[in-house]
Amino acid sequence: MSARRERALRAGQASAERLMDGGHPDHMPVPLPEGVADTWIAFDQAVRDIRRHRYETSCIGDDVVALCHPDGYVREGALRAPDPVLELVAIRCTDWVPAVREQARRVLRAVLDADPAGTVRRLTPLLLRLARREHGAWAAALLPAALRGESLRAELRGSADLPTRRFAARLSLESGEFGVRELARLAAVELDPPTARMWADAALAALATDGPDDRAVDLLLGAHIPMVRACGVTALRGAGRAAEAGVYLTDRSGLVRACARWLVRQDGGDPYARYRELVKDPAQVTPYAVSGFAECARREDGPLLRALLGHPGGLVRAAAVAGLRLLDADDERLLRSLLDDPSPAVAREVSRGLRATAGPLPADWLMARVAPERPTHTRRAAFHLLRARGGIASLRAVTSTSPPRGLPRRSAQGRTDRPVRRGRRAGGTGGRPGPRPPDRRCLRVRRPPDGAPGRADPARGALRAQDRRGIRRVRRRRRSSSDRASTACLRSRCPFRPVPSDMCCVPL
Repeated sequence: MSARRERALRAGQASAERLMDGGHPDHMPVPLPEGVADTWIAFDQAVRDIRRHRYETSCIGDDVVALCHPDGYVREGALRAPDPVLELVAIRCTDWVPAVREQARRVLRAVLDADPAGTVRRLTPLLLRLARREHGAWAAALLPAALRGESLRAELRGSADLPTRRFAARLSLESGEFGVRELARLAAVELDPPTARMWADAALAALATDGPDDRAVDLLLGAHIPMVRACGVTALRGAGRAAEAGVYLTDRSGLVRACARWLVRQDGGDPYARYRELVKDPAQVTPYAVSGFAECARREDGPLLRALLGHPGGLVRAAAVAGLRLLDADDERLLRSLLDDPSPAVAREVSRGLRATAGPLPADWLMARVAPERPTHTRRAAFHLLRARGGIASLRAVTSTSPPRGLPRRSAQGRTDRPVRRGRRAGGTGGRPGPRPPDRRCLRVRRPPDGAPGRADPARGALRAQDRRGIRRVRRRRRSSSDRASTACLRSRCPFRPVPSDMCCVPL
């Protein structure tokens, strides 16, 4: 889950909590960001969960709460009220109750006929999310007819919601109203990679159909996204400008460099020879030239890359280390001497190269490099090697010294791959699963210490509704049994062992 989506879910749950607790004026949810569809979906689910598990809420009859009510009759009645919340009406269009679903669709169709532009701006992100549901295709099918105007589609193409941008771009491409230069311009300025690829593919198709256009090719070559620049390099051949491919052999993107090597070969050149000329000249060598040379070099070219390990540029040295690892020509002794390099990029690449063979590395040598007086990038690289090496040395490094800045404590302890499981508290609204129901064979309750508040205290929390039902079932079963006399008997048959001193089996 992305951080943005997690923030949206938390905002929706917080809105539901404030609404159900009566802490916001007029019993309305807190202001929600425009177009954040996940917030409304989380709000709807949270209100329903709170209403299902809390009977003492302060705004039971509110219209907003009624639209999210667990009872279908209440939801249907709320849809007949004047001016319902449009976001919740859109969610009710995917309701599992047919009567609620049909009523919500009638309301949404009426609002869409009255104000199509405003409704589309407000509900498009939410309707695209809801289209993934079983009954969500109906509302999403209304959007293409409502987005007939180019001005409205252009507005949605600039939306912060990425699915909305892609949907509007797809509709604009289906309309076929853009020329090749406009398609290339849209591909060059687009920051979303999937959307930019759609514009670039359409531009290449237009170039193949209408003929070469130097202005469109230049726009593609100047794009920020590597996929678009790669399309521009590919279009150079059709425009008769294959000789310019050598400029892009040192592009910062490996994809663009691969397309440039292909174009050089198609033009009869040798990209390997060009890379060797660039790497041999200390005045012209760049980090991306070294990376491109390593991508097409052979293992016997290892000495040429080793000669670059003494280059004054730290990025060039780091690219040489990465190239040696790519050619499988790196040397452990050589890499160990570079772990103390003053460049963080070199230390990072050395750490990556030594992780596969970190077992034989001396523990004392690594421990000396995690000392607090060492540079931060050296300590970080040594921590990663200690973690890959394993054993008591990594544990000693974590407990004896603090991890360097930028390295979380969990990463230093080697626990980043361990999932963190959090249960939902009683009455909570989170999407994570709640606590397990009580075992029917034996009910365990924690005995509070002397002077501590009991279970009925609000600070301790109350048992959930299903827990209370489970207790009643256990009590009925115990009353009909013949061995309910003593606690010792129940303790002897308890499936949970060992039982702590503050746990007891309660005879019911």
